[in-house]
Amino acid sequence: MVVALLLLVFGAAQPALAQALDKASAITMRGKPALPPGFTSLAYANPNAPKGGRLTLSLLGTFDSLNPFIVKGTSPGVLRGTVTESLMARSLDEPFTLYPLIARTVSTDEKRSFVEFALDPAARFSDGSALTSADVLFSFALMRDMGRPNHRLYYGKITKAEAPDAHTVRFTFAEPDPELPLIMGLMPVFSAQATDRARFEETTLTPLLGSGPYRVTNVNAGAALTLERNPDYWGRNVAFNRGLYNFDRLDTVYFRDANSEFEAFRKGLIDARFESDPGRWETAYDFPAVRSGEVVKETIPTGIPKPYSAFVFNTRRPLLADIRVRQALIELFDFEWLDRSFYHGLYRRTGSFFEGSALSSIGRPADARERALLAPFPGSVVPDVLAGTYRPPVSDGTGRDRIRLKAALDLLEQAGFVLRKGALVDAGNGRPFALELMVVTRDQERLALAWQAQLKRAGITLNVRSVDAVQFDTRRQAYDFDMMPYAWSQSLSPGNEQAFYFGGAAADTPGSRNYMGAKAPAIDATIAALIAARDEEAYVAAARALDRVLISGAYAVPLFHTPGQWLARWTRIARPERASLYGTLPETWWRVPGK
Repeated sequence: MVVALLLLVFGAAQPALAQALDKASAITMRGKPALPPGFTSLAYANPNAPKGGRLTLSLLGTFDSLNPFIVKGTSPGVLRGTVTESLMARSLDEPFTLYPLIARTVSTDEKRSFVEFALDPAARFSDGSALTSADVLFSFALMRDMGRPNHRLYYGKITKAEAPDAHTVRFTFAEPDPELPLIMGLMPVFSAQATDRARFEETTLTPLLGSGPYRVTNVNAGAALTLERNPDYWGRNVAFNRGLYNFDRLDTVYFRDANSEFEAFRKGLIDARFESDPGRWETAYDFPAVRSGEVVKETIPTGIPKPYSAFVFNTRRPLLADIRVRQALIELFDFEWLDRSFYHGLYRRTGSFFEGSALSSIGRPADARERALLAPFPGSVVPDVLAGTYRPPVSDGTGRDRIRLKAALDLLEQAGFVLRKGALVDAGNGRPFALELMVVTRDQERLALAWQAQLKRAGITLNVRSVDAVQFDTRRQAYDFDMMPYAWSQSLSPGNEQAFYFGGAAADTPGSRNYMGAKAPAIDATIAALIAARDEEAYVAAARALDRVLISGAYAVPLFHTPGQWLARWTRIARPERASLYGTLPETWWRVPGK
């Protein structure tokens, strides 16, 4: 039974919006919220953290827009939550639970056929204007009509949006959906008066007016962004925010390459960095500030699925439409040699789309529930994946594994390709087998070039194309690539977003994250089962079944993941000792007084 969000007895003559509701202060996907009503702060935040000072962080790439809610342009991720807030806030210590923010209470029925939010009358935009239900309805219509494809997909399931008064909004669904009340709770809210609907879909360097704790105060187009705390922020005493957003100023500096970014950190120009390069993590952090203790290195464990990092195949391309070709390319990726030769053996191989969690199918045979879900789709899951014995191909670690090479060539021959004079060609027309791998960073390029050498042994030509961040994003969203690196980050409560990642309809929707172009009835069916699941056993079975179908489709070359967060920080920046399930979060940090 859905937690604490039950609709009470309806009076037959009552209008829909006058029905008596049991208003709850939190909503969760399954089970009960971890925090009780009246909680004072999040467990992973320090409510006594000192306020003040500046935090300077870095990013690779660039930006050309300050609107993160549209397909066009590349925008800084820091704007979400700091400048623009949602109705409710998500705890990163639970699979999927929301607590009060703009909305003080939330109500729904057991079937979850609608959701109603009561807004906090104190909520204000950063210009001091009141935030009302009219702004919420405006934001809903804006995101439904002009937002990113995932927003259009979700909000398109609303049949009625209404506001009985200035501080109440209600959304009625086309059909019951256990996750949709939470998705609506995460809807961003814009000012109806200050937002230009006619130009919303255009890239802009004019910031949106939000209700969050910070305002954009300086923009160096493509190079740097400054946010400053709003001293009149309406939500500073909201329980969810206690211990968060402790800096007076947030600076984000963009770099074109990782080496320049690291040098800026080493010189003290950047306060902290999450490291992604194991070689740098192992060898480069040996400068005076580390030795003196002014800079500390930390490996912080996380409790969520590891990101599924991969070289993604675009199956819209005829050459990659054949699963045997994709399977062969996966065989030719020698992780064991690469990890030892380039990464000091610090990485772990990724095999599952929910790696390292109870939702992963790796090492677990399919149970009766999973088999029943998959029964209408014979052949959609390969035998070893169904049995739980699947692992990504393991090489002998020499970089010249003959067994893996033969397995790949056999698959390619079945697909109609043969070796002639050392080159792989189409047996029918003699056309060479050639692909392009698009990359955006030097680290990606380095890995791609190593794989290029491995593929050459099979006569395959891999052209590694390095592009800038804007071009990469443009081509990615238009599916204009053969292969590219990407990482899907999953939560402990996957749901509707899986259709945006892997669903058949998303394959033809520009801007979705179905980059591989997957169109499989088994995928759509397991996603539907995941969304519809009402108990934990059914939910886990659906997630594992989805995982098995995705693995079996050979849609990407699975890469690797770190054992946790690699964080390096100058000790002038402090963090709570306890991290969230997602690791440590910059919004929980603070500046040490006097440093």
